[in-house]
Amino acid sequence: MKLGEKIRYLRSVEGSVRGLKREMTQLEVVRAIRKELGRSISQSYLSQIENGARPHLTNSTRMLLARFFKVHPGYLVDDPEGFHTELTSHLPASEDRLDLWLIDGAERFRRDGEVSGSLLKLAKHRDTRKCLILIGAILETPELLDRLLQVLRPDQSRHLASRPDGRQRKVLPKGAIES
Repeated sequence: MKLGEKIRYLRSVEGSVRGLKREMTQLEVVRAIRKELGRSISQSYLSQIENGARPHLTNSTRMLLARFFKVHPGYLVDDPEGFHTELTSHLPASEDRLDLWLIDGAERFRRDGEVSGSLLKLAKHRDTRKCLILIGAILETPELLDRLLQVLRPDQSRHLASRPDGRQRKVLPKGAIES
């Protein structure tokens, strides 16, 4: 994937994460960087990066964009020819590799905004490993998963709940009879 494609994708995901239900425009990104990070980048420079007119970033721009999109700065380069996004190394995965793997997963599930957004939130967290360990602990106690869903997402928990086999089942309101 080329750098410009990655920036466009990150704008799309960032819009979803921010609840816009659409990609952030280049101008919105520029304004958000100025407001949130107190630094600036021009919309025309961002456009040149995205359309490939500027195939390389300065280190300061790479760090600024990485900070804004909450990705590892190493993600903001063109992938080498023949590069595969799957982790194939047998070396222990570092936090950065884990984050990049989650970002790749978010990209693969971009049509499912909730899954894609959740994977990105996980990747953007400063302790991704701890988050995954916590998710594993929650999954060891299925009733905890249902209870957390009821508390954190009551609109969804009325319709779905986990079954002991891990599949979803329909949950009816109290006193309702399924037809």
